[in-house]
Amino acid sequence: MPLPFLTADRDVEELAPATAAAVPPAGHDEEPARWRRPYRPGPWRVGVTALLLLLASYILFAAMIIAVAGSLPGAGVCLAVAVLVIVAAVRLVRVGVWVGERGLRHVRLLSAKTVPWAEVTAVRIVRQPVRWLGLPRTVQGQAVVVERAGGAPLATLVTSHGADFLGRPQAFDIACDAVEGWAADFRR
Repeated sequence: MPLPFLTADRDVEELAPATAAAVPPAGHDEEPARWRRPYRPGPWRVGVTALLLLLASYILFAAMIIAVAGSLPGAGVCLAVAVLVIVAAVRLVRVGVWVGERGLRHVRLLSAKTVPWAEVTAVRIVRQPVRWLGLPRTVQGQAVVVERAGGAPLATLVTSHGADFLGRPQAFDIACDAVEGWAADFRR
């Protein structure tokens, strides 16, 4: 069963744009409207998602027991909570940076922002204090920053200490190169 949110399971060469002048990224011509994540979800993100899905299974089991016991309103509440936990888990896996022909999409837990490639002036890596796993604690690390033409800068896309790259510096470098390459290719 193909899982569209795990699009980085392909080779890195497919995700990074071609270096030739007018050649679009590999795999680009097969589905032009498809959004791709230039990296795999990290172990922290996948682990938290697995724990949320485990919690949802316990809640669903509790809903079944409550329904068999005869309290349908209580079972309905448990079912609604389980559905919310499942939706949150799926959304958590989708959080991150997505690239496509139309632009750069920054997906967060409750929102998503798409910036067309025409508005992107630069994508660069900066060394700055970053949040450790999204928590209030900050550490010195690297972040991918997008500068926009005539607009406010986009929020930091990914960091070296985020849920996808903590303890995976090579994956962070590959993802940064891929995002920079897509930006360079489509800004032309």
